[in-house]
Amino acid sequence: MPALPAPFARWAERFPRLLLVGLCLAMALPGFFSLPAGDRDESRFAQATRQMLDSGDYVRLRVGEEDRNKKPVGIHWAQAAGVHAMEALGLGGRRDIWAYRIPSLLGMVLAVLLTHALGRRLVGARPALLAAAMLAGCLVLMVEAHIAKTDAALLASVTAAMGLMGAAYLNPAGFTARQAAGFWAALGIGVLLKGPIAPMVPLLAGLTLFLADRRRAPWLRVLRASWGVPLLLLMVLPWMVAIGIATEGRFFAQALGDDMLGKVGSGDEKHWGPPGFYLLSFPIAAFPAGVLAILAARGAWAERALPRTRFLLAWIVPTWLVFEAVATKLPHYTLPTYPAIMLLAAAWAMDPLRRAPPRWLVRAAQALVALVALGIAAAALAVPWFVTGHEPLGALLALPFALLLLVLVGRALGRGAWVRAAALGVAAAVPLYAAVMEFTLPRVAPIWIAPRLEAALNAHAPGWAPGRFGITSHAEPSTLFRLGAEVRFLRRGEDAARFLHEGPARTVAVGDRALDDFRREAASLGMAAREVAQVAGFNYTRGRALTLHLFQKD
Repeated sequence: MPALPAPFARWAERFPRLLLVGLCLAMALPGFFSLPAGDRDESRFAQATRQMLDSGDYVRLRVGEEDRNKKPVGIHWAQAAGVHAMEALGLGGRRDIWAYRIPSLLGMVLAVLLTHALGRRLVGARPALLAAAMLAGCLVLMVEAHIAKTDAALLASVTAAMGLMGAAYLNPAGFTARQAAGFWAALGIGVLLKGPIAPMVPLLAGLTLFLADRRRAPWLRVLRASWGVPLLLLMVLPWMVAIGIATEGRFFAQALGDDMLGKVGSGDEKHWGPPGFYLLSFPIAAFPAGVLAILAARGAWAERALPRTRFLLAWIVPTWLVFEAVATKLPHYTLPTYPAIMLLAAAWAMDPLRRAPPRWLVRAAQALVALVALGIAAAALAVPWFVTGHEPLGALLALPFALLLLVLVGRALGRGAWVRAAALGVAAAVPLYAAVMEFTLPRVAPIWIAPRLEAALNAHAPGWAPGRFGITSHAEPSTLFRLGAEVRFLRRGEDAARFLHEGPARTVAVGDRALDDFRREAASLGMAAREVAQVAGFNYTRGRALTLHLFQKD
């Protein structure tokens, strides 16, 4: 790989997969084991899997006492397999959140390796290696690898499917039945992971290519849909039939009607965003090397007549536009397009005949890198100070690492050394991410309420048990994951008082806002409630401080 030290470049070209796996681990492992379960999505997914493991029911999904009829079962099966493997090896168990993150880590690694494999066919070995490294360094993918949910695994399945579709498009005569089976199997896995999102990407790309190629589509025949679609259905229908019977159809009504269509028409769970959100947030989500895609955009569009460029643009543009049109916006939604974006950017960066970007755009790219790097460092400094009033060591390390990154990348961009800018940016992101994910966030104790609540119960509430514990003012899924599915979520302070009064050996946690109502109801019941401990923290999902008061009956 040019523009890098010669010994390292030779080693990278000789062992590219080893380099990429090592890079993924360097991005993902800091914080992977030390970050507690996060609210809300991660804890919901992990708790549903944990209850699946505890109950032995691998069809229905439940979180606490409620059915979770939102997402298909695929990620839960993958998480359950990871937990079983760790238990068999004696390395971890179902109380360890990192065991549920294993499919996300593997999804990141597979997506990066599949991007490299696809890129070798489309753009050549060196650009493929650069593109895969750029994908591994993306901020949004690094974050997803730390979260026990679907999106990193979905990225791997979509990349596998689109890689095989690209092979069919570029060389239909050489496309085999085995490759076709792999394409449909990848889509089947994607459907089990996140429903229609996985097939949506190749469907939109296929329609775009069909129109762009003036309705000539020899690649469509070699995909062998006549038996490929039945193969996909064979993979997904057994569980769909089972869940339909088990829930009497409620799963489909809620997953399709409430969850999916709710996101299309309105901002689900306060995640509304205007059209253009993903374009504006791309320099952050694709940090640090994503600015190369901005510099490459005009050149890539000019080469849209080339089959490889046309395929990659068909992968990106229609899917991107769909997500821009959907009301609910989250940064990871456009992640399935990132392999194609990085391949286009890397191919442009290594093309000696590339169209040079205007000087103002280069300066804008330098400014964007600097703003995002300093923004990460500022957040690492501000969050602990706002919550605790002091700084952990990692937060202080984030600033010099951010300055190092922006200097290295900014200089390379200013000199037109595009490959060097991307490579140095990805390399410098490793210590910056580690400073935040390993040495800052896990050490901001007040935001991790559930582990501290468990510690307080063990220390000050002898005899407590999940089935005899209720909590008000903090109905977060991380509480269930940490304490147990039998924990009772109580709506009001009066409910907490009645729960404590109605059974022996019970304990309640009452939030400060519900404390007066709890004491008033306890007095009306003639109950003497003894406060045994307090847990002060910060509920980041609601953006407010919280103190939980633990009570038992005298």
